[in-house]
Amino acid sequence: MDLLRSLPIGLYLEQPITWLHRLDPRVKVAWLLSILLAPILANSACRVAIVAFLVLLTISARIPLRVWRQQMGWLLLLGALVTGLLLIMPDGIAVSQQPRLPTEQMIQAWPEPLAAPELLPEMPTATNYRYDLFDWQLTQLPPFSFSIQITQRSRRIAIKISTLLFTLLYSTTLFLLTTAPEEITEAFELLMRPLRVFKLPVTEIALTLTLALRFIPLVLEEVQNLVRSIRTRAIKWQKLGVRGAMQIWLMVAERLIQNLLLRAEQISSAMQVRGFTSPNTHRVVWHQMRLSWRDWLVLSGLGLFWWSRLAYGGVA
Repeated sequence: MDLLRSLPIGLYLEQPITWLHRLDPRVKVAWLLSILLAPILANSACRVAIVAFLVLLTISARIPLRVWRQQMGWLLLLGALVTGLLLIMPDGIAVSQQPRLPTEQMIQAWPEPLAAPELLPEMPTATNYRYDLFDWQLTQLPPFSFSIQITQRSRRIAIKISTLLFTLLYSTTLFLLTTAPEEITEAFELLMRPLRVFKLPVTEIALTLTLALRFIPLVLEEVQNLVRSIRTRAIKWQKLGVRGAMQIWLMVAERLIQNLLLRAEQISSAMQVRGFTSPNTHRVVWHQMRLSWRDWLVLSGLGLFWWSRLAYGGVA
């Protein structure tokens, strides 16, 4: 399917089998939660280091370039656009600075009867710190005059938002890319077993998660079929106008919901025909969850990761 190949986010990579595929899914869940929680209250250097760690992790796993080029390429482009916009946008601190010493303009505008204050010489700054990193003003055309200003705060905000966006999207994408849906559900079921003390339906929640992950390709397939059906009809959108185009898209959305409900009904009918009554009585063990030496080694690396985060990550 063209849409699934052009939008591989959230899909499982069956071949080739990398070392990330061989890890226990519980270990990968622990690393995923750590990567998602580590940027909170971290400084800019720590957030950039996490982004670089994800890129190096992808390269070390030897994931084919055709697979992650589209994912990371679009995310890097989105991060660059967000960074550029936040750099030049106002930083939220509107402070009008008043010079403490008289300037030449103040001396010239001083009333004649009064004695003009003495213009003191400019003193060098104590440090090299500058709040305004870049300030470019265009004043040739007063009606269209504007300025581009980059400050310390706008730089911090740009790095914070762009790195958080990349980390949130790409870490989850990499996790789904190297972990089968059945492994994800079994890992969550094993991790949620202590919640059975509170009489929570852990097995039912795992089954629902499995069906939801299996339903994602069906949704993309239905969207692709509807898009192709619209393209084959060669609709003249310019002649329809905004109202006609909205009516067509509403019809397409209604048809999409009907098709998805039909697929869900077919899945439920197939489960009923096979005699499915409850997850506890029809439990199928897909994988044997056993921690190997590779998993313990990666878990030890998780401890090193949190030590470096607490020692050098700081607080933003």
